[in-house]
Amino acid sequence: MPLPENARVLLLVPDPHARFAAVELSGDFVAEEVLERGYGLCTYVFAWTPEREPVEALSRYLGGYGDLRMRPDLATVFPLEDGVFAVVCDVEWPDGSPVEVAPRQVLTDELRALEELGFVPSVGIEHEVTFSADGEPLTPHGVDYALGGAERLRPLLRDLRERLAPLRVESARGECHPGQYEIVLRHRDALAACDDAMLQQLVVRNTAAEHGVTASYLAAPATGQGNSCHVHLSLSPAALEPFLAGVLREARALTAIWAPTWNSYVRLRTGPFSPRALRWGVDDRTAAVRVAGSGAGRRLEFRFAGADAQPHLVVAALLAAGRAGIEEGLAPPPEGEQVGELCATPWEALAALEETKVLGAELLDQQRALLRAEIDAGCDAVSDWQRRRGALRA
Repeated sequence: MPLPENARVLLLVPDPHARFAAVELSGDFVAEEVLERGYGLCTYVFAWTPEREPVEALSRYLGGYGDLRMRPDLATVFPLEDGVFAVVCDVEWPDGSPVEVAPRQVLTDELRALEELGFVPSVGIEHEVTFSADGEPLTPHGVDYALGGAERLRPLLRDLRERLAPLRVESARGECHPGQYEIVLRHRDALAACDDAMLQQLVVRNTAAEHGVTASYLAAPATGQGNSCHVHLSLSPAALEPFLAGVLREARALTAIWAPTWNSYVRLRTGPFSPRALRWGVDDRTAAVRVAGSGAGRRLEFRFAGADAQPHLVVAALLAAGRAGIEEGLAPPPEGEQVGELCATPWEALAALEETKVLGAELLDQQRALLRAEIDAGCDAVSDWQRRRGALRA
C-alpha cells in the first residue's frame, strides 16, 4: 500500500519487549527524505528494560546513546487511524550493517538460513488477550466459544472487526478465562505474520482504550489462567518431522524466549493449557506441540510462548531449532512421549540459555542481560502476595 498524500506516518521498530518504538513524521518528509536516507532511532531501544531504563551490561548499545537508522519497509504500510499510517522498519548501524539483536533482523537471518536449505515456512499466529474495566474482567467467567455472556464486549469487538480487517483475521472468539478473547491471524510469510501480530496488539490496545477498557497481554492474568501466543507453522511435509525433533530438543534451553518475564512462569506453572511437559500429539491441545490439519494443510502448533513473548524472536527461535533438526536429520520421539520440561523459574531459564547452540552470541548476550534485569526487578519489588504472606506470619 503506498503512503497517501498529507498522511502522518508512524515509523515502528519492534523492541525486545514485544512492543514498538515509534516516531511520528509527516508523509511528505518520509517520501522526500526518509525513504532514501533513513531516520534516527536511539541505540538504547535494544538495551532497555520495560521501564525504559538502560541495562548497563549491554554497553554497545549505550555508549554515547547515538542513533541507528530506521529503514521503512513499505510492504508493511497499515492504516492505523484516520490520516495516520504505520510502517514497520528495519534498523541498521550508521555504517549500514544490520543490528543483529533487532527482533526483525533476527527473524530475517533465520529465514534466509532456512531458505538456503530449500524451505520457506508459512506462519499463523494466535494471541489471547484479557479485557477489563476498573480492574474487573468484562466477562465474569469464561465465554469459550459462547455467543451469550459477552454482551459487554460487543461495542469493542464491533470496532475491532473493522480496524483489524487489513490484517486478515482468520477467526475470533471468546476464551475460557474471565474477560479473555482470542484472535487468530491467517497464515502468511513469517516476517509479515510477526509484524501483523504486533500491529494487531497495537490496534487492540488503542481501540480498547477508546472504550475505557484495558487490553492485557499479561501471560498469567491470575493463577491458573494463561494468555498465550500460539504459533502455527507449515513447512514441506518431508521436513516437518526433523523440524519438530529439533524444536523439542532445544525447547527447554530456549525457555527464556517463550517466557521472558517474571509473570511468564506463573502461566507455565499453573495454566492448564500452557503445558511445560515437552511432548507432541496429534490434535492434542494438552501437548506442548500439537500436530494439526491433514494432507497439504498439516502443520505444527507450538504452544510454548505466552502473550508477553516477542513474536519475531519466538518464531526465529523455532526456525533456528527446527533448522538444526533438519540439518542433523533428527527423528522426533514417539507421540505422547515426554522428553523434558520447559524451565519452571526464570533462574532455571537463565542457566538453560547457556545450553543452546542455535542462537547467535550477541542475541544470547542480550537475552541473558534482559532476563537478569527482569529477575533483579522482581526481587526488588514488594507485591500484594508478599504483604499477605507477611500478615499471615504476624
